[in-house]
Parts: sequence; structure tokens; C-alpha cells
Amino acid sequence: MVDASPERRSGCGLLNVVFGRSTFWLRRSTSTGSIPTPNSGSNNIAKTPSTPNSQRRRGGSDETAFLDACNNGSEGRPRPVSRPSPKAQGRHPQSQIQPGNRVPGRATANVLADQGHVNQGRRVPKEAIGISGELESMIADHQKSKGSNTLVRASSSNVMLFGNLGNLRQPGTSNASPNDNMFTYLPRPTAREESSAPTGRHAATRNSSEEPPASLCRAISTRMDPETLKILGNEDYKNGRFAEALALYDTAISIDPNKASYRSNKSAALTALGRLLEAVIDCREAIRIEPHYHRAHNRAATLYLRLGEAEKAMYHYKHAGPEADPEVIAKARAVQTHLNKCTEAQKLRDWNNLIKESGRAISAGADSAPQIFALQAEAFLKLNQHQEADEVLINGPNFEVDACTKFLGPIGSSYFLMIRAQVDMAAGRFDDALEAAQRAARLDSNNKEANMVMMRARAVAAARSRGNELFKASRFPEACSAYAGGLEHDPCNSVLLCNRAACWSKLGQLEKAIEDCAAALNVRPSYSKARLRRADCHAKLGNWEASIRDYEVLNRETPDDEEVSRALSEARSQLNKQHGDAD
Repeated sequence: MVDASPERRSGCGLLNVVFGRSTFWLRRSTSTGSIPTPNSGSNNIAKTPSTPNSQRRRGGSDETAFLDACNNGSEGRPRPVSRPSPKAQGRHPQSQIQPGNRVPGRATANVLADQGHVNQGRRVPKEAIGISGELESMIADHQKSKGSNTLVRASSSNVMLFGNLGNLRQPGTSNASPNDNMFTYLPRPTAREESSAPTGRHAATRNSSEEPPASLCRAISTRMDPETLKILGNEDYKNGRFAEALALYDTAISIDPNKASYRSNKSAALTALGRLLEAVIDCREAIRIEPHYHRAHNRAATLYLRLGEAEKAMYHYKHAGPEADPEVIAKARAVQTHLNKCTEAQKLRDWNNLIKESGRAISAGADSAPQIFALQAEAFLKLNQHQEADEVLINGPNFEVDACTKFLGPIGSSYFLMIRAQVDMAAGRFDDALEAAQRAARLDSNNKEANMVMMRARAVAAARSRGNELFKASRFPEACSAYAGGLEHDPCNSVLLCNRAACWSKLGQLEKAIEDCAAALNVRPSYSKARLRRADCHAKLGNWEASIRDYEVLNRETPDDEEVSRALSEARSQLNKQHGDAD
């Protein structure tokens, strides 16, 4: 039975904790700095062998020297030397291990048990010495052939170029590019390190001789210090790099999730990226951690004001202490007043007043409130001003449905989706309309209006699809009937009206085509396809003045359209001829 590992009783407990192993055979790693031995006077980060024969290290291994030093320093007495049996030594003699050959044997645990090798009173794994020697030989051969020492051993299982030794900048590489990776700005020392460590912009650029003995562990702890990550995030935020700042704040939170300032700063980065609903969640968490955090209360109040939650905004402003701005409190009160008037106007179906009050609420500070924009869009829909309703939602916030549902609740989100479905349907985005209507009905299944909108969206989408198939087959009468069926569910749908006008035009009923185009343009004045079709019908009827008016509008909207310019020129020419004949 193998004795308990001496490292368990030595001063190397930190390494055991870090690597989580009860028995730890130290590997010589030069990728981020060698751990100094008691007999070594240098703190060089990367060591390279001085001779090509460095694989023969049975009597002078750095690993065993370090372990012996830790052991002697902690126990203060020599360890008994255990001799391996000749049988164990004869299994895989060291002389038979050549570079490139793997040492046969069993699992690592068995090697430690019965294939150990005595080295200065310590039992060292024989395989470890063989692999180490193999790598040292490869490094030595490379240095001999290249005449440089740029190749070093990054760990006991791989070899790397000196300039690619991970995240830590290596000392002595003055020719390295200042922007070779994201760690060009390395963490500064934390406040608790200031008294014992040199100060400076970058911890990794300090002279290695100034580092304490545990330089590698200290570098890792400094790099992962959440306060340092927050400072770096603040620098990115001030420089407008909000996505990078957000990543750093997230990392700090993952290390220390109970620090309110990290959550508050993350909320600021999310706000700058336009992700207001997520920013609210982090503000709430910051206040939960630290209920009297004034800055977080002020930030939450500003977010709630922008999202149209005036009562919540005023609550947080009252708890913001010296951070609160009296002018912003006045804005929150104004928004609340306009919202009350919006509710009253909606009940009275006073759509014009609803448009005014919702616009005033947005101007007062609620510039990202989904429900207020939905109220204004609903009012435009009721007045058959479909183009204006579409513009309202285009200019409004564009939040994801799931995030919006978490913030507004299922009923509030259902209302917003119901209005969006009607706007999409009026604009001819039938697939989007159907999807939004279905989600609205699922969120609020008891809402009769939401279910009616969903049924209308299905009927209109099916009518448009059927009519298009018939039109392509040149079955114009049937296509006209199909579009008319969709108009029964949505009489002012500009797309169905324009498509039916195309059927009337193919059937030679130009007056009916003009009527449908006029109805479509009445709800969507910028609907260029309907205006072009009406201009063409007027031209076929010889109504040159009406045709010219439509062509002139189109020419202003699309000055590079050669077809429109040519049609306008022809209509003017025909009008001149008509006047000439009249004279």
C-alpha cells in the first residue's frame, strides 16, 4: 500500500487546492512563469534548458527540488529514502525512453504505485521524467537548429513558441505588438494590493523581480479580480465600447454575483445598447442586493420613465436620495398625467385626442413605452390612417416578444401584439400579422378582441393567397372574387384593394379599378403600386391631367425610375395634343 502523499502535509497545500488532486507531482511549466525554488535567485517567467542533455534529470529535477524544499521547509526533518525494487526498475529503464516513444504501462495511479523512481529522497513518477526528458530534448534540438530560444515548454505535455505563451505578456519581449491580444491592457492591482505591490497601469508589465514569490498565482488572482474587471468595463463604457463593457461586467458578476455595483453598471451598458427591458432586471437585482443603493434607484427610475411606468419611476426617484433629479421627477409626473388622459380617451373612443395625449406622453420622456405606442397606433387604425399607424410602430421600441411579455405581463403583451397584427395586416405583411395575432390570442385566451383579430388575419391571408394563385393563372374573375372575400373581413385593406384593381384592369373595367386604387391610397398615401396602377388606368381612359398628377407624385418619390419618367413625358405630350386639337 502506498504511503499518503507527503504534499498533503507540506507547505504546498495551495497547489493541491487549486488543482484538486490529493497526490500532486509538480510539472515544470514555463508558459506563464516557473514557480521559483528556494535555491533559485531569479523569477524568470520562462526557462529554457541550458544543455541538450537536459532530459537526464534524475538527480537534479526542478520538480523534485521544489517538492523537497516545500517538504523540508514545512517539516524541518529529512525524509527517509525509499529504494525501488530491481524488478520495478527493470520494467522500463530510463535509457530505453527515447524522444517520440510513449512509455507503455498502466494507468497513472498504477504507475505511481509500482513504477516510481527515487530522486533525492522523493518518489517521482518515472513516466513524468521520461516525458519531461522527451520534451526538453525536442526544445534543445530546435534551439540548436534555429539558433534561438524562442521555443519553450508551455507545460509537460506540449511545446509552444515563446510569443504564444497564453494571456500573460512575457518579460523581455520588447518587439511584441501592443495589440496582439485582448490582454494588452492587463488588470491593475486591487486596492488591497496597493500597499504591498508596485503601482502601475498594467500589472503584467512590471519587472518580474518585483513580484512576490507566488507570482503566477498572484497574476491569476489579479486577472480574475472582479473589481479590476469592473474598472476595465468602466473604461470601455466611457469610450463607447458598450458590448465590451457588458462582457466585462458579466464576468465580474459571475465571480462575485452579490455586488450591487456590478449589476448597476451592467444595467447602464444594456441601456446604452438599447436593451432597456434587460437593464431593468439588472437594476432590480442591484436594489435587491443593496436596498439603499441611490444610483441604482436613480437608474431604475429613468428606465421606468422611458418605458412609460410613471408610478414606478416616481417611487424609485423618491429612494434615489441625492442622485435624484427634480426635473426628471417633473417629467414622470407629466407622463402620468398624459397616460390618465389616454385611458379616458380610449374609453370614450376619442381617437384624435388619444393621438395627441399619447404623443405628449412620448415627448415628456416615455420614448420607449410599448403600450403608449400601441395606443397611438390603435387610434390611427380606427381613423383608417394605416400608413401613420405603421410609422408609429416603426419608430417605436422594437423589443423581443418574450422580453416584452416578462415586462408587460401576458395581458399587456397581448394587447401590443394585437395592435401589431392589425398594423401588419393593413400594410400587407400577412404572415407577420397572423403570427402576432396567434401569439396575442395564446397570451390572453379570454380576450374576445384578440381572438377576432386572429380569425380576421387568417381569413385575409387566405384570401390574398388564393387570389394571387388565380391571378397568375389568368383567371381574373375568380381572383377578383377571392380578393373581395378578404375585403369582407378587412374592408380597407390596401393590398387587397390594389390587387382587385389589377383584376378590374385586366377585365377592362377601368373605372372600378380607379375606385379601388383611390380607396387604397386613401389609407396609404405612399402606396406607390396603387398610384401607378391608377395613373395607368387614367391614361387608358384619356384622363391625362389626372394621370399626370399621379405620375408627378411618383416621379418625386422615385426620380430615378425611367419607366415613370417616360410615362410622365408621354402623358404630358398627349395632354398638349389634346389641348391643340381643342384649340
